[in-house]
Amino acid sequence: MEGFFLVTAILAFASIWACKVGYKFGVPILLMFLFTGMAFGDGGLRLIMFDNFETASTIGTVALCVILFSGGMDTKFSDIRPVLTEGVILATFGVALTAIITGFVIKGVFGLMLGSTIGIASCLLLASTMASTDSASVFSILRSQNLNLKNRLRPLLESESGSNDPVAYIMTVTLIGIVKQGDSVDYASVVLDVVMKLAMGGLSGFLVAKLFVIALNKLNIDNASLYPIAVLAGCLFIFSVSYFVGGNSYLAVYIGGLVIGNSTFVHKRATINFLDGLTWLCQLIMFLTLGLLVSPKELLPTIVPGIVISVVMILIARPASVFLCLAPFKRSFKEKLFISWVGLKGAAPIIFAIMLLTAGTPDAAREFNIVFMCTLISLLVQGTSLTLMAKKLNLIEESDELSQPKNFDLEFSDDIKSVTTEIKITQDDLDERGHFIKDLPLPENTLVIMVKRGGRYFVPKGRTELFDGDHLLIITDDKNLLMKTLSASGIGYNNAQT
Repeated sequence: MEGFFLVTAILAFASIWACKVGYKFGVPILLMFLFTGMAFGDGGLRLIMFDNFETASTIGTVALCVILFSGGMDTKFSDIRPVLTEGVILATFGVALTAIITGFVIKGVFGLMLGSTIGIASCLLLASTMASTDSASVFSILRSQNLNLKNRLRPLLESESGSNDPVAYIMTVTLIGIVKQGDSVDYASVVLDVVMKLAMGGLSGFLVAKLFVIALNKLNIDNASLYPIAVLAGCLFIFSVSYFVGGNSYLAVYIGGLVIGNSTFVHKRATINFLDGLTWLCQLIMFLTLGLLVSPKELLPTIVPGIVISVVMILIARPASVFLCLAPFKRSFKEKLFISWVGLKGAAPIIFAIMLLTAGTPDAAREFNIVFMCTLISLLVQGTSLTLMAKKLNLIEESDELSQPKNFDLEFSDDIKSVTTEIKITQDDLDERGHFIKDLPLPENTLVIMVKRGGRYFVPKGRTELFDGDHLLIITDDKNLLMKTLSASGIGYNNAQT
């Protein structure tokens, strides 16, 4: 056991270090997790030999459950309401169109390469595993790179990626049944089953989350540390209940997270912080596990089909589905092009591909390696160039958020409208404006509530003398006015969103 703990700790440290290096060079963090797993697995240092696909599928399911729930918790209804219709259409019809277009290309181009008897159902099955935009990848890249996009593009992309995995999952499960049953399939029943699973998943997620918030606020637990655990239990409860009532659990848990995250409950901020850390842990474990499953030498025969399918999905299938789905909406060509580019693949396609192995579909091992190769290409090509693409298309705007305090461990509830920020005093500030807090050009309803000087914290007064290197914690009721004042005065202030 001690040896296992040692290797696990080394693996975690290596992943975190790899992420630091990857972030410096613009490589997606999740891709670094995958590479680390591959480096420590069968094709690398061989420190961890892992080839249990069922265990990997279980780990991936639990991780996706937490990631989707946390993503819903962090999303505000006010942000996604204006783009809700667009997001729903992209998450349903967009996924279906992407799978259909890609499936027919696979049938036409790779019929001989993947086997002369490959049927259209098998081609559509392979395409369906990769048809959705991966929520873990989108949430991770958009939020870690702090992209502030114009015209509500970010909430649209996050809402689409958070709600389109269920459609890809249902298509994958349905097509597995069709491939295994052959021609004896009642397609009308299949369509009805898909609609019912989505409807029941959405309804169960909404209702259970509403009841859960009521119960949570009436618990009155003395130990505040138990509230985040209760919310995590609520996440798993929603996921399970949806399954037992015949709904799609992935959709239910995302909607449940939306409902709970947009409700008021006790110790909400601490719970969100807990889930944020847990989400990163789940992503690390999930991508490391998936990386351990694959040997680089087994990927070599899939390089050509992986590249061709990736090109088709990135440049043809995804753009075609986006432009068709968003045709009725007033989106510019550049915006549609960027949405098309954010068709990132990640853990979900690999987990869906594992389902092919556990179900025993024909040629499942090769298809799994193709899906893995396509995921690597997507993260390398799309993930690393996402920020560059947004800049080239002129879709990045200045942040409307104050920078978050880094030297003061203080957070307010979302119900409190006052906001805090932090500034660092420089010698130039002192020379230009004076050496006292009363000399700072702060607007009304704005106060300096704490000063950090070296390792000491204290509450200041108007006559408190300031020194070079002091960090000031500021609270205000008028965020926009404070941003304008600090920007105009040139005080050491970083307006980048954090």
